[in-house]
Amino acid sequence: MTLQEKAGSLVSVADSISRLGIPSYGWWSEALHGVSDTGPATWFNKTIIPGATSFPQVILTAASFNESLFYTIGKVVSTEARAMYNTGVAGLTFWSPNVNIFRDPRWGRGQETPGEDPLLASRYGVPFVRGLQEREDGDKEKLKVGACCKHYTAYDVDNWTSVDRFHFNAIVTKQDLEDTYNPPFKSCVLDGNVASVMCSYNQVNGVPTCGDRALLEGMVRGEWKLNGYISSDCDSLHVMFKDQRWAEYPEEVTADALNAGLDLNCGDSLKNFTANAVKRGLVKESVVDRAVTNNYVTLMRLGFFDGHPSKQFYGKLGKKDVCTPANQELAREAARQGIVLLKNGFGSLPLLPTSIKSLAVIGPNANATKAMIGNYAGVPCKYTTPLQGLSEIVKTVYEEGCDVRCNSTKRFENAKHVASSADAVVLVMGTDLTIEAEALDRTDIDLPGQQNLLVSEVAYAARGPVILVIMSGGGMDVTVAKCDPKVTSILWVGLPGQEGGGALADIIFGRHNPSGRLPMTWYPRSYVDMVPMTNNNMRPDPSTGQLGQTYRFYRGETVYEFGYGLSYSSYVHRVIKAPKFVTIPLHEGHPCRSTACNSIDAGDRVCSGLVFDVDLMVTNIGKMAGSHSVLIFSSPPTIFNAPQKQLVDFKKVWLEPWQRSVVSFSMDACKHLSIVDEFGARKVALGRYLLQVGDIKHYMNIQI
Repeated sequence: MTLQEKAGSLVSVADSISRLGIPSYGWWSEALHGVSDTGPATWFNKTIIPGATSFPQVILTAASFNESLFYTIGKVVSTEARAMYNTGVAGLTFWSPNVNIFRDPRWGRGQETPGEDPLLASRYGVPFVRGLQEREDGDKEKLKVGACCKHYTAYDVDNWTSVDRFHFNAIVTKQDLEDTYNPPFKSCVLDGNVASVMCSYNQVNGVPTCGDRALLEGMVRGEWKLNGYISSDCDSLHVMFKDQRWAEYPEEVTADALNAGLDLNCGDSLKNFTANAVKRGLVKESVVDRAVTNNYVTLMRLGFFDGHPSKQFYGKLGKKDVCTPANQELAREAARQGIVLLKNGFGSLPLLPTSIKSLAVIGPNANATKAMIGNYAGVPCKYTTPLQGLSEIVKTVYEEGCDVRCNSTKRFENAKHVASSADAVVLVMGTDLTIEAEALDRTDIDLPGQQNLLVSEVAYAARGPVILVIMSGGGMDVTVAKCDPKVTSILWVGLPGQEGGGALADIIFGRHNPSGRLPMTWYPRSYVDMVPMTNNNMRPDPSTGQLGQTYRFYRGETVYEFGYGLSYSSYVHRVIKAPKFVTIPLHEGHPCRSTACNSIDAGDRVCSGLVFDVDLMVTNIGKMAGSHSVLIFSSPPTIFNAPQKQLVDFKKVWLEPWQRSVVSFSMDACKHLSIVDEFGARKVALGRYLLQVGDIKHYMNIQI
């Protein structure tokens, strides 16, 4: 290959090289929660593939705390993707999932993530990646499709007040980088064997992530041993040059990115400036060769060079395999598993269809379509709106009340009239992509406009149960409704995907027992005045009044806490096996034998294989069968400004009424219970730990 041919192979629309028989390839496709046409290498056509299954936005799927569901969705999405590739309307490399931490409730792209907890984000990312990539023939070297974990790293500001993602410099401590921002990416590479990692637009500590050699070559490629390629976010190198003014000439930006470990540029900077960068001695051609090799090896693993798709392992997939009834039912099931019951006063839910002669369905999202699928969605197979889902079960009367911005109250009277004559009311409120989205962060966390007033007035006028449904990507301050006895129930449905309305109806009428748990904290409105969105410090700072961020560090009041969620059943936990002491054996020359220590290095060989069991008896004491997420939290000794509480493991169990089951966890003291010191080193604190599941507490000591 000539130098320019190599340069043309480093961009998202790679050049064809006719003399070598190499076709052009479009790298940019998306599959965040279904095959999407956001990337130009994938598109829909009314006669070929008109749409693909649109699953719930990731934030709601994550609320299921169900790893097998994450994997299954990934597997279905990759099958539809391969089918579309075979028909010529999709690529093979999909830049999903987004495993950034949903640090601040105002972030418009928080909806794309698995939430605020690094363990949950990791445990979502790995099975989803495996579902996308793993082949049914068991060939470990080849890929079904190529996944990409993005956006590396500390990316959680898009466009807030006067700050945008192209200019934002995230000031991040080594401690926060290691224990909050980077774990999901590390898991993607080490446990998921992801084919790609994408660097983000923002800078971290003054260096653009796509030009940071320590982050890319040092960590992703060096420490974690990425088996694949590193891509930039789209036009990131242009952003480095034009917006961040990282270097005087674009060739210098190109060289810095390649030397840092970048292999592929979404955009055209590497195509335009690589040859001159080599000629000027800014980067060696061997570095360019490395990037080309990583890209082409990925295409080889995908079978891109193996002849016509119809002759390959997945060659029989086609239109018939997209939008199948089973896939659409899985979308409905995913929404059912994620929906979170936040309030259920007087046991008002589930409703009995036989007792509801008329159901008022009110609100700006009551008949939502596109609002249900959120961003990075494709064209869905179809929509089942909340109104449609509910109308399939009982007679309904619909009144919008106001649009999503709800700046006018002129239709409130109509809504109140409808509510006053119905047996029950379902209010579907919340946001859409005009309120929170990519490049659009919120400045407050209230329901938009006059939505709170509409809820209160309708609830006051209603003569029966009032169910408030929040459709949103981020959390809301719904304190008014939470405290209003007339609002009998509250459900959060996230952005529930194409089948969201059917799933909602299944929950409301008791066809499904809700089991979702919040994957992020819901804060009071005062939070936005206390915490600047540009503050990346996770830990509280008494000197500035900073209360900390996410449930792991935040010390203020909440509306609903991370992991909260009710059920139509009640579940009782009992510890039947757990140690009170865990002893770490030290070898003869270990320094902690002669010197008092408050922790040991989690990488120390004495820490290897230090495993103990925690067994819990879980009993469903309700009248309805259902799934139950068992979340284990740890509160470690208070050293190194450690998290006050952190999720260390979770499992989902199905229980019939009055059935009980033992749920077992194998805990590795150094893996599950480690914390991070101020230098970014993982440690196991010595001393007293609190393990907590629901309201059950177990104390144990780790000692030497």
